[in-house]
Amino acid sequence: MNLIRKITSRDNDQLKYARRVRDGKEKDKIFLEGLRLVEEAARSRIDNESVFVSPEMVGELGASDLMARLRPSRILEVPESVLRSIADTNNTQGIIVIADRPKTGPETIKLEGTGATSVVVYLHEINNPSNLGAIIRTAEAAGVAGAIVSESSADVFSSKALRAAMGSSLRLPIWTNVKFEEGLEWARTKNLRTTAADVSADRFYSDVDWNIPRMLIMGSEAHGLEGVDLAMVDELVLIPMAREVESLNIAVACGVMLFEARRQNAIR
Repeated sequence: MNLIRKITSRDNDQLKYARRVRDGKEKDKIFLEGLRLVEEAARSRIDNESVFVSPEMVGELGASDLMARLRPSRILEVPESVLRSIADTNNTQGIIVIADRPKTGPETIKLEGTGATSVVVYLHEINNPSNLGAIIRTAEAAGVAGAIVSESSADVFSSKALRAAMGSSLRLPIWTNVKFEEGLEWARTKNLRTTAADVSADRFYSDVDWNIPRMLIMGSEAHGLEGVDLAMVDELVLIPMAREVESLNIAVACGVMLFEARRQNAIR
């Protein structure tokens, strides 16, 4: 294990830096809190800069290989009370990691030779980071090729979104800050059929051929695809629901369609 440096003051520069990362003020870094996310960081290919651990956790980590797999540049032992001052939750589980932000961009999304379902998800103005993270987790579980996040959405690598994704954001290919028209143009260059759910559609989502490579477009929680020219979308589909229900949670709606795509892909 690396040499451990002890910190006792809440005003330490490293703690101030960690708070800036937590608050999204260091755009090339991410804030990972709790054993589950830290384990995911150890399994991923991201570089882990700093590990903040409580004295109790230092003893546990000394008997494990987690720290060796994290390969941090520095390990900082911090009293539990001080660790809580940088935490984003009520329970830090004694460990917080500052890591490099995963690489994003269109070049990360591979449509061939990956074994993935031939679907890319475009997330348009998803403002709730917990919903955004849940969709990323659902998308990875369904085996999609990647996710594209619009420029007006929440930060997919914020601490809340990362917790909701439970590690999927560290693995799933993601392209962020993408305008709607830019996303559609990219889909056309990749021969993806753009598809969106809309109440005006006359075909059920289960009636379309999901083996055709597609870009599934999901609108915001509050307004759907309001303000978007649906005539630019190749195909609209409908998720049938009981009359008393107005709408589905966006992560649920996305999951319903993505797992239908996965089902059809498995049959093929």
